[in-house]
Amino acid sequence: MDEPTPRILLLAGRYALRGTWSYTLRLAEHLPEHGFSMTVICPDARRVDAARRRELHIQQYPLLQAPLWGQVVLAMLYRQLEKQPPELIHIQSRSAVKAGLWLARRLQVPYVQTVHDFLQVRQRFVWDRRLCRRILAVSEAVRSDLIGKAGLPSELVTVVPPGVECGESVAGPILQPGRISVVGTAGPLESIKGMPFFLGAAAMVLQTQRDVEFLIAGAGPEEFNLRRLARELGINDHVTFVPNILDFDEAILAMDIFCLPSLQQGIGTIMLEAMALGRPVIATRVGGVYRIIRDNETGLLVPPSDSRRLGERILELLDQPVRAQAIGAAGQREVEEQYSVQQMIRQTADLYREILNIPAPVAV
Repeated sequence: MDEPTPRILLLAGRYALRGTWSYTLRLAEHLPEHGFSMTVICPDARRVDAARRRELHIQQYPLLQAPLWGQVVLAMLYRQLEKQPPELIHIQSRSAVKAGLWLARRLQVPYVQTVHDFLQVRQRFVWDRRLCRRILAVSEAVRSDLIGKAGLPSELVTVVPPGVECGESVAGPILQPGRISVVGTAGPLESIKGMPFFLGAAAMVLQTQRDVEFLIAGAGPEEFNLRRLARELGINDHVTFVPNILDFDEAILAMDIFCLPSLQQGIGTIMLEAMALGRPVIATRVGGVYRIIRDNETGLLVPPSDSRRLGERILELLDQPVRAQAIGAAGQREVEEQYSVQQMIRQTADLYREILNIPAPVAV
């Protein structure tokens, strides 16, 4: 008789176009191939295509995180789940921790949590010592932060880097003669992402009279301030903002060079996506980034908050297209070998089996 399929509940925050939700969608899509039944619960995923929501069993509870109604929605969700509770809850982000802990305690099921970023000043890490089976950190830097600042037992925290889809770039070679070069960045427009320093570097590059355009893909609370800064720097005619997109691939493929100007970064999933598409990356030497980027080999590194140095390194690649292409190819190989979605799924599936005491599948 076949063993019942273990049910895993992925509990996520409100959908946003960022690395954390790409991670959730990839888990929901690929873990069934490893014998798990996946359900995603979140407050809002309307920007995910309706057919994809059905395919990935994404259920929306709009008031799940509301201050007053959230507890009512949680109680309703509990009543639905208690008839057939999941074997494991996987909390996807800090915004889902409160609901995840409440459900784990009421249903009396174990949980794991993925941590994508660093603890901020005076921020506490809340966890249940009895029900928490593992904390998944996206990088060694995040793991060290959790052990050092939150005092988590080292054996509780496991590094499982995010994986991205790998494949050959569908665009032509980068930095081609006779074509305007495009330098871009992508991600949520938040202060921690360092976008003003990207615009400062753009202004410096444009002062050299290079034939180059700049692209910022993504939306967020800093969009208005960034548009204003572009006008103040006198470069708004050369900077294109693309906030209304469903994924970053098309924007990244329009770029010749990808920049990650973050002031703090757990690992940089969107950066990995750019590398997987063969784009040479210039990134700040922060968090988990320096574990991926080997300077002058798989990408270029710059100090955070340094527009001048970022601008200089952009000019390096603009002036050396063959070198830029070689760096992009080396970065692509690095992602294929170390950060593929298949590797992330395999590690996660092995962890689920260990927690649930399920034997590994027998190789045929």
